[in-house]
Amino acid sequence: MNNRSFYLDNLKVFLTVLVIFHHAGQAYGYGGGWMYKPTNAEEFMPWIWHFFSVNAAFFMGLYFLISGYFVPTSYDKQGGRTFVKKKLIRLSIPFLVMGGIISVISGTLEFAHMWFVESLLVFCLVYALIRCFCKPITGECDSKPTIIGMAIVGLVMGVGSYFIRQVSPQDHWIWPLGIIPLPLEPAHYLQYVMMFVIGLLARRFDWLQKLTDKVGALSLTVGVMLAIGIYVMDSGWWTDFVWKWYGIYESLLCVFLSFGLMWLFRRYLNTTSTFLQWCAAHSYGAYVVHLLLMLGIQFTFDGVWMGAFGKFMFIGVVSTVLSYLLTWVLRLIPGVKKVL
Repeated sequence: MNNRSFYLDNLKVFLTVLVIFHHAGQAYGYGGGWMYKPTNAEEFMPWIWHFFSVNAAFFMGLYFLISGYFVPTSYDKQGGRTFVKKKLIRLSIPFLVMGGIISVISGTLEFAHMWFVESLLVFCLVYALIRCFCKPITGECDSKPTIIGMAIVGLVMGVGSYFIRQVSPQDHWIWPLGIIPLPLEPAHYLQYVMMFVIGLLARRFDWLQKLTDKVGALSLTVGVMLAIGIYVMDSGWWTDFVWKWYGIYESLLCVFLSFGLMWLFRRYLNTTSTFLQWCAAHSYGAYVVHLLLMLGIQFTFDGVWMGAFGKFMFIGVVSTVLSYLLTWVLRLIPGVKKVL
């Protein structure tokens, strides 16, 4: 394994755990629709919407950026036919299996968190189609990440998001292709497309290695300050201002915090161990299987009082551990490693 990719493996593990904890909290606060609601009304944390908002602002976009980063090299090494075949196996099978199970349990056509897997498959197939007609970007390029460049990208993303949200607010999901299962949230989809494309370009132009300590640290600082800006929202002029321009605010947070975290992990967590490699290898599977495990745990411990925060942490930790362990068991089955 290339040592330069260790930090991205570790970052993917971090994001996977963050997604699991994000979902763990949805039953205990204003987190959108969730298939479980605690019977004890005191298991409620009104403050946790800040956690949800900061997460939603960047973590799936960063997922798409990292995923896009590995696509050009994968296509170059494997060729178009093998690339498409492997993506269909690794992405469509979990999507169909897990989506089918969730649909049966919910009694309606529902894919829940698997929307990400399907969208990633679509992005990869579109990339493969474009490569059939266009040559890959080659040659040296002097471009590198800058604060001004990040601000421009964040503003373009934000202005687009702002206008999209005038007709399709956040948490509004649609099926744009009718009976074809492609659920998407327009309010965030521009971010996902742009972040995936940024990942492609980052690989071609080696942006992640060109990200200097000065720019990376400043990017992280700006991203964290924007995140804190959401956590301190309550009422008054600041809250009114952020909500009015939230599409732009969120997009800037996404770009700055994403590059800042990639710098942070490259600078301080570009290392590996047997345990970290094990976690990285099982993160995708943990993402796929965690939701059903979590629901089972939540229903099982519904009557056990731990306090709202205690229950949130308990569900998050146990769901994370069991999701990784279940993925490990499933990958022992012949052929499953090609899928999970």
